[in-house]
Amino acid sequence: MTVTVRFAPSPTGHIHIGNTRTALFNWLFARKAEGRFILRFDDTDVARSKQEYADQIQKDLFWLGIKPDVTVHQSARFATYDAAVETLKAKGLLYPCYETADELERKRKLRLTRRLPPVYGREALKLTADEKAAIEAEGRMPHWRFLLPNFEADPFAPHRTEVHWDDVVRGPQTVDLASMSDPVLVREDGTYLYTLPSVADDIEMGVTHVIRGDDHVTNTGAQIALFKALGGVPPGFGHHNLLTTSTGEGLSKRTGSLSIKGLREAGIEPLAIASLAVLIGTSENVAAVHSLDELADRFDPAATSKSAAKFDPADLDGLNRDVLHAMPFATAKSRLAELGIDGDKAEPFWLALRGNLDRFEQAHEWWAILSPKGRPSYAAPDEDREFLKQAFAELPVEPWGQMTWKIWTDRVKQVTGRKGRALFMPLRLALTGRESGPELANLLPLLGREESLARRP
Repeated sequence: MTVTVRFAPSPTGHIHIGNTRTALFNWLFARKAEGRFILRFDDTDVARSKQEYADQIQKDLFWLGIKPDVTVHQSARFATYDAAVETLKAKGLLYPCYETADELERKRKLRLTRRLPPVYGREALKLTADEKAAIEAEGRMPHWRFLLPNFEADPFAPHRTEVHWDDVVRGPQTVDLASMSDPVLVREDGTYLYTLPSVADDIEMGVTHVIRGDDHVTNTGAQIALFKALGGVPPGFGHHNLLTTSTGEGLSKRTGSLSIKGLREAGIEPLAIASLAVLIGTSENVAAVHSLDELADRFDPAATSKSAAKFDPADLDGLNRDVLHAMPFATAKSRLAELGIDGDKAEPFWLALRGNLDRFEQAHEWWAILSPKGRPSYAAPDEDREFLKQAFAELPVEPWGQMTWKIWTDRVKQVTGRKGRALFMPLRLALTGRESGPELANLLPLLGREESLARRP
C-alpha cells in the first residue's frame, strides 16, 4: 500500500507559517515513505474561495520546495459528495433538523442547567412527516446531521462508545462518541461543511494518513464513524501541536499573520521557514537546515510535544542568517544572476559576502558598492588624510589574491606606525564607505588595484 497524504487548505486567504507546518508534516511523512502528496483545495465555500488565493497557495508551496503529486479542487467534485449524501440517507444515517442557531443555544443552556452534557438531543428524529412538511411550509429548510453510532437500538439512549486510534503524533487516543453532538454535514442552503467532502475524498483518493493540527482531535471519532458508514477504511491519523506566537496568539489566514507571501517579500528564505515550522515544538533543536533532505532526516512526528509550539517571529531572522551564511554558490548562482551579479567575479563575491548577509537581496547592494558607480564619497577627517595618502601609496602591484590585504596592511603599519582600528577603519571607509561588512581580505581582490586607487580620498 502506497502511503498517501493530503494537504487541504481553503483558498480564502494566504497560508501562514502554521499552515506550512501541516503541509510540511504531510509532505515529509510521504517523502520518507516514498509515498504520494495530494494538494486538495477545500473550496466548496464558493462565495469565500478565490482563485487568486489558490494560485498563491500553490506558488507558496512550490517556493518552499513542496511539489504535489496531484492537485484537485473540491469545487469540481460535488457529484461525489451528493452520492455520499444519498448513501447516508439510504442507510438512515443522515436526518433533517430545523432548529435555528438561537434555538440550539437555548437547548444547550437548558441541558447544562439539568447537568446534562451540552450535546444535541436528537429532537428532530421525533418529527413526523406532517410536522416536517409544516415547518418547511413556513420557509424553513433543514440542515442535515450524521447519526453517530453511540446507541444500541434507541438513539435517545446513547451510551459510552469509545473510538480508538494510534495517533502518528500523539500515540494512543480515545474519543467517546456519546460526548458529541451528531455533526452537521449539510447546511440549510445545501452547501457542505468540511467533514463530508473531506471523508468522501479521502476514501476515493486512497488517503492512508491524515496529519493535521490538534484542534481536530475531537472531530476524529466522528470522522472515523463516517468513514465506516460510507464503506471506507479509516486512515491513520496524526495531530500535531499548533504554532502560536510567544504570547500565545494564534495565527490566522484572515488577519494575514506571518503569511508565507509576506515572509517571502520580507526576504525570509524558504529553508528558514521550513526549519522553524517543522522543528519548533519538538524534541529537536530548532536550527537551520540546509536542504529538505536534511529536514526529512530530522523529521519525526512522534517527537512532537502535545503542548502548543510557541515561537518568536524574530527567530526567523537568526535562522535566515544561518541559511544564507552556509548557502553554496551553486544554490545562489541563478538568484544572483537575477540581481545582475554574474561573470567570473560572481562566485568569489558570493563566498566573500554570504557570511555578512541578513537578507539575500543585500547582495545587490554590495555588488553596487564594489562597482565603479558605487565608489563611496568618503570625506576623511583631517587626522586621517595624510595616513590614507601614505597607505594608498603602498598598494601592492598586481596580481592580487587572498594575501594582498595582509601584505598591504603590514606595509602600512611599518610606514605609518598605526595599528588596530586606527589603521583598518579609515581603509574600510575609503574602500567601501561602510563601517562594517565582509572581510577586506576577500573584497580587495574583487576591487582590483585600479578601482582601489580610484577610491583614494
